Amino acid sequence: EIVALAGLVGAGRSEIARAAFGVDPYDSGTVSVDGERLPPGSPTAAMRRGLALVPEDRRKQGAVLESGIARNITLAIRDRLARRGVLTSAAENDSARTWASRFEVRAPALDTLAGTLSGGNQQKVVIAKWLATEPRVLIVDEPTRGIDVGTKAEVHRLLSDLAGQGIAILMISSELPEVLGMADRVLVVHEGRITADLPRDEATPESVMHAATHEGKAA
Repeated sequence: EIVALAGLVGAGRSEIARAAFGVDPYDSGTVSVDGERLPPGSPTAAMRRGLALVPEDRRKQGAVLESGIARNITLAIRDRLARRGVLTSAAENDSARTWASRFEVRAPALDTLAGTLSGGNQQKVVIAKWLATEPRVLIVDEPTRGIDVGTKAEVHRLLSDLAGQGIAILMISSELPEVLGMADRVLVVHEGRITADLPRDEATPESVMHAATHEGKAA
């Protein structure tokens, strides 16, 4: 399913996602995948258990702008592609070409610098990088911010397809129409706490905004 974290800016949605992935510390609570608890503060452990995080700021946190498309897409799986500790450009390009083609990344070549791509193509590269890790849970923070309408529709189709293939999606979005249109379930955050857990048929602009602006019983 696609679960959306909704709420006002500053409510703590991104912080929850970053803590779950091990980037940020948290004061209480636990993170588990299939009932198996993850150690806090370890993105490496999170990745080994099948978590992936597409961050909110793709230019600063998601992509290496001075590197090419192939290097960016394979960044998280370089150890897997290496043979006896050696990673060849051929192996890197073969893997990257598969993902770039799947996501229809528009660029002259695989060595095109990520920093020269459009915002939509940069986002595709970042998503491809994390899907190359074969995650079980994909966390996407503001997946369509700053991209054109056509690419936004492509990203929406991709997320729906991934959920259909059995990948759990946790999506954070400041766009309420995106939340209501994509999510099977909406978790509303207010001041760092979940104040509502709404199934699709109960998630309306009114119910989400009420939970986003009022304290309630934490889910």
